[in-house]
Amino acid sequence: MNRNFYQTLGRPISPLYSFAMRLREQFYVNGVLGSASFAVPVISIGNLTLGGTGKTPLVQHIARLLQANGFRPAVISRGYGGATKERINIVSDGKNLLLDAGYVGDEPRMLAETLPGVPVLTGVVRKLPAEKAVEMGADVLLLDDGFQHLAIRRDLDVVLFNADTLAGNSRVFPGGDLREPVRALYRAHSFVITGAEERNLERAVRFKHLLEQKFPDRPVFFSGSRPVGLVRQERDGRRIELPLNALAGRRCFAFCGIARPEGFENTLQQLTIKPTAFSALPDHHAYKESAVRQLTQAAATAQADCLLCTEKDLVKLRGVAFNLPLYGVILRAAPEAGFDKLLLERMTAKKRLLPQ
Repeated sequence: MNRNFYQTLGRPISPLYSFAMRLREQFYVNGVLGSASFAVPVISIGNLTLGGTGKTPLVQHIARLLQANGFRPAVISRGYGGATKERINIVSDGKNLLLDAGYVGDEPRMLAETLPGVPVLTGVVRKLPAEKAVEMGADVLLLDDGFQHLAIRRDLDVVLFNADTLAGNSRVFPGGDLREPVRALYRAHSFVITGAEERNLERAVRFKHLLEQKFPDRPVFFSGSRPVGLVRQERDGRRIELPLNALAGRRCFAFCGIARPEGFENTLQQLTIKPTAFSALPDHHAYKESAVRQLTQAAATAQADCLLCTEKDLVKLRGVAFNLPLYGVILRAAPEAGFDKLLLERMTAKKRLLPQ
């Protein structure tokens, strides 16, 4: 049974869930539920829709941009998929990697590995790791997947849409793809449409114009992603960065456990890598012994001489004894220049208002 079937079954419940989300929002607006304020700027990067929209690469981009302009950012995440129940988890203190993906989740660990100098903290009640990050010296907080996390006030709320899915069927879960009703977008300060390319550009441009009409004071930007290199991960976890052509002529078995596996397939097409076979696994897939054995067997059947996955998958495969070399693709977000300008202007203006 496919997703559309389940969404059809869920339509009668959607109005109830939608009402609950509106009521929750009003509780925060009216002060029934408290929202924490911080003396440092807070940027939220989130979704209105279920599924992947490219948040993690954009968080990486923003963190690097802030670092390059003299800020000391920290990333705050819920840590989805991690085993920890601790209230505050310091994945990285900016200098040392302290907790692994199985404990804190794959995305926080990936951010910690790829953002040297940037503390990454997780916790279900995100106010607590946020407070800890400020104590550690952060002067900007990045809320990864923070749009629905109204318990922290933010200075810039960025909402992402993927150019393939946009707003889905415009119905609220469980009858559709929306986490909240569309009216929640009035909380946003800016929109970013990711993954636009020739095949979906016309539809993405129409959606951009629709957002501009409905929310005329909120800028809309496009953001692409570009592969910038490959990395070979050794069994001891060491990462060796390589040029994009390092796999030329190799027979790669490709796999990923992400929300939109078709995005990884498109990346491989950009690299003119034609895998011998491709395996799409569930998002946040846990690579247990049985899963590793199945991948190994599938790669052997496909007569592959190497394995290729995303950076997000790599962080969960440290120490896994594959019998073939394991590679990952390094992706970087590439938003329009206007997005960087808006972000830096907002953060600089906020910083001037803070006590020195």
